[in-house]
Amino acid sequence: MSSQFGKVAVLLGGSSAEREVSLKSGNAVLNAFVNQGVDAIAFDPAERNLWQLKDLGVDRVFIALHGRGGEDGTIQGALEFMGIPYTGSGVLGSALAMDKVRCKHLFQSAKLSTAPYAVVSKETGFDAKALIAEFGKVMVKPSHEGSSIGMAQADSEETLTAALNNAFKFDDQVLVEQWITGREFTVSMLGKEALPVIEMRTPRGFYDYEAKYQVNSTEYYCPADISAAHTEQLQVMAKHAFELVGATGWGRVDAMQDEQGHFYLLEVNTVPGMTEKSLVPMAAKAVGVSFEQLVVRILEQTL
Repeated sequence: MSSQFGKVAVLLGGSSAEREVSLKSGNAVLNAFVNQGVDAIAFDPAERNLWQLKDLGVDRVFIALHGRGGEDGTIQGALEFMGIPYTGSGVLGSALAMDKVRCKHLFQSAKLSTAPYAVVSKETGFDAKALIAEFGKVMVKPSHEGSSIGMAQADSEETLTAALNNAFKFDDQVLVEQWITGREFTVSMLGKEALPVIEMRTPRGFYDYEAKYQVNSTEYYCPADISAAHTEQLQVMAKHAFELVGATGWGRVDAMQDEQGHFYLLEVNTVPGMTEKSLVPMAAKAVGVSFEQLVVRILEQTL
């Protein structure tokens, strides 16, 4: 079975703000391949020239790079140019999903439920007072970062000003989204199939970088404790959002449910975490797909 893939390079590390998480994901994927007898090697584009993939005789690539450079269409474009098949979304799907602002515009134009928002740019500046008056409590997100990097909540002119100035360290465009009080969910996508819904619960106020990677207080419910109708509604929304941005192969769509029971799409992730604490492997396991089977299923889509 493993010989059909030829030589596989797992791209990991990279130079984005999410390098550490990517190294964990990539090594977990690499170990799974080795256990399955796949001829796989680790390849860190921050430390090696990408053209070495050709010199090494690599037949296909598993992208385990998170954030800029790995998830935004640039590495995908380079691999297209080199004629090397790779996992996950193509150039456009990767670029759009990574751009939180354009994703919001797409959701809105397709009439998909998403929280009210404003876009703030470094160039034009902002009126924190007016934003708080319009939205009340808000969530601040740099447009092109993942893993909740640079994100913060704000409910006053002062906290919003500080949050925006911090977010501008990561990006020139920042999304200011109306705060939704409620439950957080994610739907993993594998091929054209939506996997069981997972609910994340954290005492940290929101599912931030620490809640994702560093603390043990985050609780996961898989499948989520919601009705069959709500499960289906979320899966359909997720599938629609995934296809709308042009994402393919595998990924994850995050959403929230407010206290009135309404669902809101947050974002699409085209290269979600693949560590032992990650959500896609958890959802796959709920339908009887082990971590090792999952990475092979993702790789099979490059054939």
